[in-house]
Amino acid sequence: MKISVIIPVLHEGERINAIIDSLKSAAAGVAYETIVVDGDSSGGTIERIIDTSVITLSAPRSRASQMNAGSARASGEVLLFLHADTFLPPKAFPKIIAAISDKRFTGGAFDLKITNNKWIFRVISLAASLKHRMTRVPYGDQAIFILRSYFENIGGYAPVPLMEDVELMRRVKRQGGRIVILPETVTTSSRKWENDGIFYTVIRNWLIQTLYLAGVPSERLVRYYYKVK
Repeated sequence: MKISVIIPVLHEGERINAIIDSLKSAAAGVAYETIVVDGDSSGGTIERIIDTSVITLSAPRSRASQMNAGSARASGEVLLFLHADTFLPPKAFPKIIAAISDKRFTGGAFDLKITNNKWIFRVISLAASLKHRMTRVPYGDQAIFILRSYFENIGGYAPVPLMEDVELMRRVKRQGGRIVILPETVTTSSRKWENDGIFYTVIRNWLIQTLYLAGVPSERLVRYYYKVK
């Protein structure tokens, strides 16, 4: 199997090459391609990419539309959606292939670790991992992977401005698909918590998730997600 790594970006020029380079240790011999989809029409992140083998695209600004554009260009049997501030564990790709080859599962994700040694981030990481293991509804920063054929059959990501990862996973579950959470951890940046305030971000995210699951449309919730516009 071949893995198509789809990275939606917006103003990520400073970190994009580190993420792309990190895929080499994650691959461990598994065939893969890298697709970077920029939500900035000027291509500010794309122009910073050094590796000429990377496939680059532009798409309307939103993770859902960017990831759908990347999946439409993908040639791998497995799609891996990776945030630009999230690093995969070593030899992640063989673990993905092993998991997706199990006919019980249509997709999956990894456990989460936040790259900050403060105790509050350890608590957040642990709580997130426990919750996602119980619900089998991982979030995008856990590096969601899914069979491309299945992803296409269920219509890809819904065109929503927020919670596209939760909406996709809930649709998978409603249609009888099973999701596996691998015990290895991806490491994601703590910048969104630090920029907006740790406790503010935790409470805001919890409220938004609760309201969304209660039926409030993401189009109404997105205005509360970004503290600074």
